Amino acid sequence: MDLETQNRYAATFAALHRPVEPLLLPNAWDAASAAVIADAGAPAIATTSAGVAWSLGVPDAADLGAERAAGVVERITAVAGIPVSADIEAGYGPAPEDLAATTEAVVKAGAVGVNIEDRIGATLLEPAEQAERLAAARAAAERLGVKLWINARTDLFLAGEGPLDVRLDAALDRAYRYAKAGADSLFVPGLLDLDAIAKLVAGPLPVAVMAFPGAPSVADFAEAGAVRVSLGGAIAQAAYAVAARTTTELLTKGTYESTAGGVDYGAVNRRLTQVAERA
Repeated sequence: MDLETQNRYAATFAALHRPVEPLLLPNAWDAASAAVIADAGAPAIATTSAGVAWSLGVPDAADLGAERAAGVVERITAVAGIPVSADIEAGYGPAPEDLAATTEAVVKAGAVGVNIEDRIGATLLEPAEQAERLAAARAAAERLGVKLWINARTDLFLAGEGPLDVRLDAALDRAYRYAKAGADSLFVPGLLDLDAIAKLVAGPLPVAVMAFPGAPSVADFAEAGAVRVSLGGAIAQAAYAVAARTTTELLTKGTYESTAGGVDYGAVNRRLTQVAERA
């Protein structure tokens, strides 16, 4: 992807983050899932670290590494035709230069956004330490000339313990530090309390949320002020559930109705053939 096109996608992606009408961001894990999601009308695509890892035969939160992560991003950007944001977990290394190297790799692969976690394994990084790492990611993107959207994820609501108001105060402190370091939004997976989300929205960064069955609706998240709603690994999990249900049906009933409603073979094949011909 040439730099002009990538920056056009970057500007489009940034403009999609807006209050009242948040970006609805499905998560892909390989080229085919990205093609299907794009053809279904998504304005942008995010990758899911879980889905990507599983598709490569490793568990989520393993050390996938910058090279393998970037390889998947490159294949996805080749077929998507819309902005792509890469889930790079915590950057595949604790040091700022590790995160910078991973950021550089996925930006070179065509990403115009990244998710960056503030937890490595079971360890929630100190706010100042994570801010330094985010600044390194921002600098890496600037060296490449790309206005990258940095979605700074905090795991306070996934891994944190204690009263919600205490965690909210901690999240706001991180938001101020992360904003100063160059982050564009604060990602709060695990937080579903709409009043709490609204309090974070009043802070220094736009707020992104993760949805799944049982979570508030898009309309509710929008009313609370979220600018982005993504699905994490939910689509990949649902796809793998179809594989499990179909296998069980085949083995126990000798039927295959669980495969009904699948995507059209020809449509997917034609889409990927067009990409191969352009390469």
